[in-house]
Amino acid sequence: CHFSLTQHFHLHTHPRAGGWSPLSSDSFQWLEVDLGGRTKITAVATQGRYGSSDWLTAYLLMFSDTGHNWKQYRQEDSIGAFPGNSNADSVVQHTLQQPVVARYLRLIPLDWNPNGRIGLRLETYGCPYISDVMSFDGDSSLVYRLSPRPRQMARETISLKFKTLRNSGILLHAEGQSEHSLTLELVKGKLCFTLLIFLYISLSADFPASLCPLQRLVSLGSLLDDQHWHHVAVERHSSHLNLTVDRSTQWVQLPAKLTHWDLQQLSVGAGRGHSSQRPVVSNRNFHGCLENLLYNGLTLIDLAKQKDQRVTVGSVTFSCAEPVSIAMTFTSPKSFLWLPGATEPSSAGVSVGLQFRTWNKAGLLLTFELPKQGGVVWLYLSKSRLHLHIHRAGRALLELTTGSALNDGQWHSVELYSRRGRLTISVDGDEGATAHASPSFPVPMGSHLFFGGCLAEDSGQECSNPFNVFQGCMRLLTLDNQPVDLIMVQQRLLGNYSDLQIDMCGIIDRCSPSRCEHGSSCSQSWSTFHCNCSSSGYSGATCHSSIYEQSCEAYRHKGNTSGYYYIDVDGSGPIRPQMIYCNMTEAKTWMVIQHNNTELTRVRSSQGKNQHSVHFEYTSEEEQLVGIISQSEHCEQELVYHCRRSQGSPLSWWVGGPGAGRVQTYWGGAPPGSQQCACGLQENCIDPKHYCNCDADHTEWANDSGLLTHKETLPVRSVVLGDVQRPGSEGAYRVGPLRCYGDKNFWNAAFFDKETSYLHFPTFHGELSADISFLFKTTSSSGVFLENLGIKDFIRIELSSSTEVLFSFDVGNGPLEVRVEASIPLNDNRWHRVHAERNVKEASLRLDDLPAATQEAPADGHIHLQLNSQLFIGGTASRQKGFRGCIRSLQLNGLTLDLEERAKITPGVRPGCPGHCSSYGSLCQNHGRCVERPKGFSCDCSLSAYTGAFCNREVSGSFKSGTSVSYTFKEPYELNRNSSTLPSSIYSDMTLRAENISLSFRTSQSPALLLYISSYYREYLAVLVNSEDKLEVRYKLDSSREAEVLRSRVRSLANGQLHTVTISRLADTVSVQVTHKHPKISAVSGSLQTAPFGYGIETMVSDFSLPLLSCSLCLDSGDLDPELARPASLGFTGCLSSVHFNSVSPLKAALLHPDSSPVIITGPLAQSSCGSSTSANPYAAETTHHLSGKRGKAVFVCWVY
Repeated sequence: CHFSLTQHFHLHTHPRAGGWSPLSSDSFQWLEVDLGGRTKITAVATQGRYGSSDWLTAYLLMFSDTGHNWKQYRQEDSIGAFPGNSNADSVVQHTLQQPVVARYLRLIPLDWNPNGRIGLRLETYGCPYISDVMSFDGDSSLVYRLSPRPRQMARETISLKFKTLRNSGILLHAEGQSEHSLTLELVKGKLCFTLLIFLYISLSADFPASLCPLQRLVSLGSLLDDQHWHHVAVERHSSHLNLTVDRSTQWVQLPAKLTHWDLQQLSVGAGRGHSSQRPVVSNRNFHGCLENLLYNGLTLIDLAKQKDQRVTVGSVTFSCAEPVSIAMTFTSPKSFLWLPGATEPSSAGVSVGLQFRTWNKAGLLLTFELPKQGGVVWLYLSKSRLHLHIHRAGRALLELTTGSALNDGQWHSVELYSRRGRLTISVDGDEGATAHASPSFPVPMGSHLFFGGCLAEDSGQECSNPFNVFQGCMRLLTLDNQPVDLIMVQQRLLGNYSDLQIDMCGIIDRCSPSRCEHGSSCSQSWSTFHCNCSSSGYSGATCHSSIYEQSCEAYRHKGNTSGYYYIDVDGSGPIRPQMIYCNMTEAKTWMVIQHNNTELTRVRSSQGKNQHSVHFEYTSEEEQLVGIISQSEHCEQELVYHCRRSQGSPLSWWVGGPGAGRVQTYWGGAPPGSQQCACGLQENCIDPKHYCNCDADHTEWANDSGLLTHKETLPVRSVVLGDVQRPGSEGAYRVGPLRCYGDKNFWNAAFFDKETSYLHFPTFHGELSADISFLFKTTSSSGVFLENLGIKDFIRIELSSSTEVLFSFDVGNGPLEVRVEASIPLNDNRWHRVHAERNVKEASLRLDDLPAATQEAPADGHIHLQLNSQLFIGGTASRQKGFRGCIRSLQLNGLTLDLEERAKITPGVRPGCPGHCSSYGSLCQNHGRCVERPKGFSCDCSLSAYTGAFCNREVSGSFKSGTSVSYTFKEPYELNRNSSTLPSSIYSDMTLRAENISLSFRTSQSPALLLYISSYYREYLAVLVNSEDKLEVRYKLDSSREAEVLRSRVRSLANGQLHTVTISRLADTVSVQVTHKHPKISAVSGSLQTAPFGYGIETMVSDFSLPLLSCSLCLDSGDLDPELARPASLGFTGCLSSVHFNSVSPLKAALLHPDSSPVIITGPLAQSSCGSSTSANPYAAETTHHLSGKRGKAVFVCWVY
């Protein structure tokens, strides 16, 4: 279908017929071609005017069936403009990606050679179009009865084309056996598909099945009431339907029990009752034309013409009667229409009517001046409502408001009329809303009426518009009940206008199909659309990028602690984020997914039941489960089975794995397929003849329990226990939560050691939305991270300088660049995160925690990114500007590229990348030390008073009367004799010139001794709360002198709240800082007049959060100075937490390592969370872990009270 159709202005014509060139070269010209009948147009070609400098450089194509109601042809990506010629002789041909069926073709010049005029030779290509057409007027109908019913088919299809000016009406209604029905109906310009199915459903085994209706509702398309042809198809496959409207297709799942339709009757143009043999006549019936109505390839309109007995028609005509409706489009902020009004003021009043459709919430519809009052009338939209405003001399004379939601893209009628002192504005006639007023002044029609906007201010016309201009369509304008001939306006015979498209409505629904992703809602204005991402879990202009991390591992490395987090395993992919518990208390970070029964459940014998079956429902959806298991390094699930009088296999099994799962006959601790339990592998089953304890039919309780660790068989879906019908047979089972650790994607990395090295992957497909994220570290100042090329399009991310990352791409509108510049060097060999996103609205680039940089996409430009080369990582196809360094966790649209596997087989690239502590070492807190791992890092807390994955979990103890803890350092001579066998924490210069001490406490007691450190020379340091509730630090560094005392200025330290004390001494300078729960700091400092403090060493710490360490149990108060003897004799009740003395943590050693540390514990010591700042009541937070009377191997003592 590619024949020349044009009869005039052929290409390559004789010089005397040089082509078309209008008298005036301006934007009001067009060339219209009548093809003589409806024709399928496949291509157009243009050439300049022969022997001249006249040619077009850009143009638009319009088409129409009637010569009115034109529609603009839009190419892929909704591009309207066609590129033209660059000279008068060459031919430029454009094949239409979607052929057009029309009789009339109109070419509108947009731009031409600036050194010439509009000039054109035109050729159109295509072939004649033949179709069967039928008109419906609301009373019309066509009924097709399938008698006899054809055999069942695996695929059935209904297709048709329609055109209408009404936004509602039933196109087709089909009925089948068992009252099944299918309806296609226009509702507000959208095609609604309704599938009503009646199935027998039983709610339980105790009730018989009943007939229940199931309904599927789908809407597709928009603005289908534009009096242009639209294609509709419904295809039934075995398990689903495909519903197509024009170029959009939606998939609809069918119930499993509905294997075929069994359609008996099709009603076209009207609905039918279930028992009626006639179409139902109602205002929902269709008004318009249908074309090529096909059922399984059978042309029903042709059957109607032939008066086939299976077809019944009523009030139809076999042609398309098309009403003429002239619309105009206000396309820009400069658009307006001026019409002359009344030449002489009339006391009869004013009457103006119009219809409009728009997406904008605001815009001027009409304005005119009041001749006698010197005022002005504005009829406008604001907040999607209709407003009338009459204004004079700076004040409002009258205001009226009516209607709502008038920016829905539907046609709305508006009437403004004034008669006999009554002013009325109405919207949508009887079905809409009306507002009235009785002004004290007449409101006649002015001599100049402006619609949509005003002329420029310097035009001399008396028109002002304090509101937004109108952007949308208008039609059916009336003045004094007389229609306005817009064709005369177009021909410049009536009024004036600017930036109007007359005889067409160019409204576009930018939300159909919606570019908003992940279930977000779409709203729009005339020129753009907006996505509401709230509650979606995604962000960005199209709600494409997830706001959540993809694993607990990722949350942990942002410094988070254990808790519930939203996990989005595939990032910007289709799987929804889910709330999952992250356990970060261990070196490994566990994701914990619960199910509906994790308790130990007992099963007793029951008559009539041979087995007990239980199914587990998980808190995460199936896709989420599969994603978590797939990306985790290790997953496990505990399966506990206790039994008595059980014969086990093969009567019992469990089901596990993705989807519905598969039957598994191995049990915890054994490999898949082994049909064994852990005892069988270890050869210690209670009966050597069996491989499981629960196969032995023992009268005593036995168990087969263990961990299931093979990811391919997880999670456990159900458990079936057989052999429960015999007397005395019992069992109990427990299936723990699914637990997984390790994120294979998070640490997946490759090291590029040459600028010419790279990895290559298949072409990246991100036509409409593309997000790319990764981490990098380097010592180089530039290099390309990623590049993918197309014929013209490309996408690239690079380090353009030592402080700048550049994201660039081209989708056909010319290269676009987004840059982010950092204030610090990026080639510091530390990890930096990059996230780039490109969608139909904008491009964005984010670097680390810097603000994102964005660039908006052209409003009506190309939107598809079309790539065809390989994807290059770490380099380019030209092997220039390659990247040297590490790239990690590279994800494209939520999918992780396996850099490590590809690097194993690529020269110049090494899998993995060491050196994480430079970036993540700061996560190790409180003197924790970062330790490198092959994948990641860990924190060594041995020199910290804290514990936990990041050394950030406080270690607290609550003390009761009589409790004491002592930590002993070795004597100097013992260190010399046995130094190689002692931990490094107790080696140090026994003569200390400095110390750093920190601890936290809670107590309600004063005075209270908190910390006492002494030497063999009766030198000491003591920390206490004195009788005035103040902190007091006593230093005695010379036994021949009195102790020196530092006191804080803050009182009320014995108030039961958490306080932290930090003491730092360097030679004779001491600083003491007290931090309160509500951040309030008290600091004191001073100088000591003594020599260095020589240690033997004996250290004492008094814990103050709950119980008190009684001095009488740990130290003779007679050995103390009188000022310390009384607090020591009183003992201490309270909580101590995170006690740290230089590199020693005596309380941590006592609580966590009492058997391997040089500690002595006297009395009950309970580990507690009382040292946590979030613990409001430390006594209620006490744990049940008690250490009493345990003694470490020590000689010298450090006391903890």
